[in-house]
Order: sequence, then C-alpha cells, then structure tokens
Amino acid sequence: MKWNKGAKEGIVIAGGQGEGNAQAKLCFPQGLFVDTLGNLYVTDEGNHRVMRWPQGAKRGTINVGRNSRGVGTNQFNWPRGLTLDRYGNLYVVDCMNCRVQRFSFLSNKSN
Repeated sequence: MKWNKGAKEGIVIAGGQGEGNAQAKLCFPQGLFVDTLGNLYVTDEGNHRVMRWPQGAKRGTINVGRNSRGVGTNQFNWPRGLTLDRYGNLYVVDCMNCRVQRFSFLSNKSN
C-alpha cells in the first residue's frame, strides 16, 4: 500500500489480489525497495522470488527467483530484505540459505 502525504486512503501498489504465485499476487511479502525511477521491488518470501512493479503496473515481473525454493544462484529459501546500490546491483537477504545474494543486471551475472 502507498499512502500519499495527507491521504485518507491508501493505494494498492503491488499484490492485493489474494495469496498466490501469479504475477499480480504475493505470498508473505517482506522487504521492499523503490528505486529512483519509481520501480517497486518486493521480496515475495512464500514464493521464493523478488518481484518488480514498474510505476502504474497492474502486475509485477519476476526479477529473480524461480517460484521454487532452492540453493542455486537464482533461487531463494525465504528471501526477506533487499536493497539496490547506486550501481544497480540488487542485494537480497536469503534467510534460510544463510546468505546474501548480489545480482548485477548490467552484466546479467549473480554472485
């Protein structure tokens, strides 16, 4: 939900369609980050993925993760927090794998 300053009601920005793994749904969303372009990134903990919603989008796209739990370089086991650095690298706290993963979208590689 987004609450504009002074608003009496919030606006659904992501999810809000009930629990599930479709691109308009989330399952236990945890962390979020809004980049300078207004894109919203959400750790979708129950679906083991990170979703990205461009401003005004009705559904998100899977940014990283494959909707299934795992230990691969593009898999998570209950992702929680996330952030982007000034170079566009995405860092995701991969809770049950006891690690933090970094994704560099410029080179399309993950570390």
